[in-house]
Parts: sequence; C-alpha cells; structure tokens
Amino acid sequence: MRALVADDDRLNATLVARSLEKFGLDVVVTSDGAQAWKRLEADPAVSLAILDWMMPGIDGPELCRRIRSDEARASMYVLLLTARDSRTDLVAGLDAGANDYLTKPFDPDELRARVDVGLRVLALQQRLAERVAELQDALAKVKRLSGLLPICSYCKSVRKDHDYWEQVEQYVSEHSDVQFSHGICPACFDKVSAQFEDPDGVAAAGPARRHSDG
Repeated sequence: MRALVADDDRLNATLVARSLEKFGLDVVVTSDGAQAWKRLEADPAVSLAILDWMMPGIDGPELCRRIRSDEARASMYVLLLTARDSRTDLVAGLDAGANDYLTKPFDPDELRARVDVGLRVLALQQRLAERVAELQDALAKVKRLSGLLPICSYCKSVRKDHDYWEQVEQYVSEHSDVQFSHGICPACFDKVSAQFEDPDGVAAAGPARRHSDG
C-alpha cells in the first residue's frame, strides 16, 4: 500500500516517512500542498496521506477538502499532522475532511496505532467495494433473466448476443445457480408411450428375446 507524506519541514517529513516504511508501506514524500496534490492526481495507488497543517500555498485542511471533493480520491484515509492542539483546531481539521489528527512532535507508537486504524478502514472499504461489485453483477444477471428472452418456438433454444443460439438449460445455468433435473410431464409421457405400444395397444416391455431350439 502506498502512503503520501506532505510536510515542508524536511526533517519531520523524513521521520514520518521512515516510520511508515517500517510499517511496510511504500512512501512518497512531498514538500508542500501543491506538490502533494499534483502527485495525488498522477498516482491513483496512494490510499493513505499524512498532511502537515501549515504548508506554503495549499495547506493541510485545503488539501483535505480537495481530496474529499474528488470522486476518485474521496475514500483516501487522511491524517493531519500539526503543532496545533486546541479543540477548535481539531474540529476544523475534521470538518475539512481529515479522518484523524496527530500533534507534533509525534510519538512513533501513536503514529503506528493511528495508521493501523487507517489501514483497517481501507481494508473494510475494499471488501465493501468488492461485495457491491458482486451484488451489481448478480443484479445484472437477474435483470437479463427477467427481461425479454428471445426463444425458438420449435426447439426452445435461446438467442444470445451476435445471433448465437443455445439450449435454454445451458442459458439459464450460465446466468443463475439453477441446476436442471430432467423428467417428463404426464402429457409428454402419454405421447411418448404411444410410440412404443404394439398394434394391439399393449406397451412393449423391450426388444424381442431370441429363442433357440437347442
């Protein structure tokens, strides 16, 4: 997983980056908000960002707002890092779109704990997105089965895309979890039975047995 660190304090940025690398993350370091935003636009692999509050140009809260307003990056986990520690600043940072807040000088153990929370949230988001995709795919299959189905009135084959035809059992099995158990209805049974009756109306039990005189 890739993380971005944005801090105009080079020493602090280096310390944060080294801590994140120890956690097993791939880290990108930028020195201001504008550079960070440019990198985020170019690198969709970044899913976690640690932003300094005070930076020249685009500061941390403004960068948070940009991230949240961008549909492609709105689910990114953002942690604000700052020397500000008043309740007003905390509320302002969270209102800007930050997921969490860490004060300087940061404690490595606290940083790790907060990053772990972020990684768990991202993992849950990923599983949720996968589940939504599965449900959407299932719904699409249901819609195909409930819509207009072109079927041959003679052989009962179903027409698929590109004018390709296949047996109705195969078509339904491909688009659902239905399994077919073949039998014969009473009406068809009577028709089929009639084909095997002898001229006197007695159903044949099977092929005639050969008798030998020996």
